[in-house]
Parts: sequence; C-alpha cells; structure tokens
Amino acid sequence: MEIRVRYFASLRERVGRAEEALDVPAGTTAGEVWRQATGQPLPANVLVAVNMEYTGPEREVRAGDEVAFFPPVTGG
Repeated sequence: MEIRVRYFASLRERVGRAEEALDVPAGTTAGEVWRQATGQPLPANVLVAVNMEYTGPEREVRAGDEVAFFPPVTGG
C-alpha cells in the first residue's frame, strides 16, 4: 500500500529529502515507516504524526496515510 512520508526541519536535512511516496505492507507501524525509509531505527526523541495527528510510533498506517516526522521541539 502506498503512503506519503514527510520530514521536517533538521530531519529533512538528515535524510536528504522533504517527502516521498513509500510502498509498505499492511500492518506497518509509523516507527517501521522510518526504518524502511531511512534504514535506521526511529530515534527516541522524534515526534510522529499520522494524518496531521500526533501519535506514537506503534500506530499502524493505512493506504493513503501521510506520516510525518518532526525533531523534538525546544524553546526558551
């Protein structure tokens, strides 16, 4: 099934792209999407959103979903 993956801020620079379409098997979690797209485990401090709603990396994605990864938010 095809999903859209988006990377924001420093993660965009880290992976070298802002977004991509990815074909994943049914039952894939948001955390597994990161691993499939980057070849690395999802860093502990990365925020995950599916269809513009923050969620945990254990959330399963569905065909047509948008999965977004954000670096941790800091402020001062």
